[in-house]
Amino acid sequence: MDTSESPDSSTAAPAAAAPAPDGPVRRDRRRWAMDTRPLRRPAYRRLWSSTVVTAVGSQLTAVAVPKQIYDITGSSAWVGYASLAGLLPMVVFALWGGAVADTVDRRKLLLVTNSGIAVTSLLFWLQAVTRFDSVGALMALLAVQQAFFGLNSPARNASIARLVPAHELPAAGALGSTVAQTGLVAGPLLAGALIPVVGLPELYLADAVALCVAVWAVLRLPPLPPAAGSGARRAGLREIAAGFRYIARHKVLLLSFLADVIAMVFGMPRALFPQLAAETYAPYGEGLALGLLFAAVPVGAVAGGLFSGTFSRARRHGWMVVGAVTAWGAAVAGAGLSGDLWIAVAFLAAAGVADMVSMVFRGAILLSAATDEMRGRMQGVFTVVVAGGPRLADVLHGTAGSAFGPRAAVTGGGLLVVALMLGLAAAVPALRRYRV
Repeated sequence: MDTSESPDSSTAAPAAAAPAPDGPVRRDRRRWAMDTRPLRRPAYRRLWSSTVVTAVGSQLTAVAVPKQIYDITGSSAWVGYASLAGLLPMVVFALWGGAVADTVDRRKLLLVTNSGIAVTSLLFWLQAVTRFDSVGALMALLAVQQAFFGLNSPARNASIARLVPAHELPAAGALGSTVAQTGLVAGPLLAGALIPVVGLPELYLADAVALCVAVWAVLRLPPLPPAAGSGARRAGLREIAAGFRYIARHKVLLLSFLADVIAMVFGMPRALFPQLAAETYAPYGEGLALGLLFAAVPVGAVAGGLFSGTFSRARRHGWMVVGAVTAWGAAVAGAGLSGDLWIAVAFLAAAGVADMVSMVFRGAILLSAATDEMRGRMQGVFTVVVAGGPRLADVLHGTAGSAFGPRAAVTGGGLLVVALMLGLAAAVPALRRYRV
């Protein structure tokens, strides 16, 4: 316990009689500002602090790779092929990595995988600084990097429940998601500013240095061995299949995944942003419109994280997911109905806030409703859903936009999210009844 918050009896009475002038203000602020209780726990604080650096560093590489591929080929198609080259290894190794995370010391797995990601960043830097200029080499490195990420993510997320108590899981989720969303905004902006000044190789090198910080943070974590009494001793197809059977038997877990699929597949309209910028919002300037549309959701999510104290202490996690996904769909529909760029951006920012709430409580449900020996596998499936949902949305919305127009596709997708989420909540009460 922090002794600064536990005065002894000799000082408690005067403090109660004459409180500091800003005492009530601070208490009021804690009710709505970001809930930082998990940061009082040293192990979680170390893990979270490393993400502050790597969230931006990873985005430097995420910008540098497609930029380098486009510079070599002059083709956006090759940029798309590179994205697919990283998707399959990430999906396969995330599912396997979830099973591995349930059978080994998660701290050791994090050390190996973070080190592997750092080495691939160094190799990215080496090929760039030597001007190797091989698309095949870049795609191979991207596939290896995403494989390590697939192994790393389930272990990292599953470890959080061992570092903070159950009632602080939403707060921990908000802290982690806020950092990730901030990286999505700040990383590309920083990369865009640095590329003309320092060039691509230095972006890769900066990411490698950031990953060294993550390795150092993991070194300082306590051991995280498999749960006592866990029967699993290896990670194979049988263990992966057992994870899916576990999801099927536990409705609240299955429904939390379905809620994410509904929100992302039917309600993520990013594939339509270029068309909207070029057609609907062209009078505002295509470049400005495109940038605002892409930035609106993550900026809203960051704002939601900064004010997460308003919702992170809620105990009815199921209702929070239902309400957040419904609000996401309604906000997306509002953006589609708007012919004014700034109103559309405001709706998308509101959707980002709802997305943050949804991420926080879906993550908390996955960690609290699953037993520790299954958490790695749950996080592996979660990683696949989070990565795959938006890519399916790109195909669906792109097709619908071509057939019905971009605004109709965005509006229809948002309304479909609302209808499906409310229908699912009404038909299967397990999710809305769930509380920590």
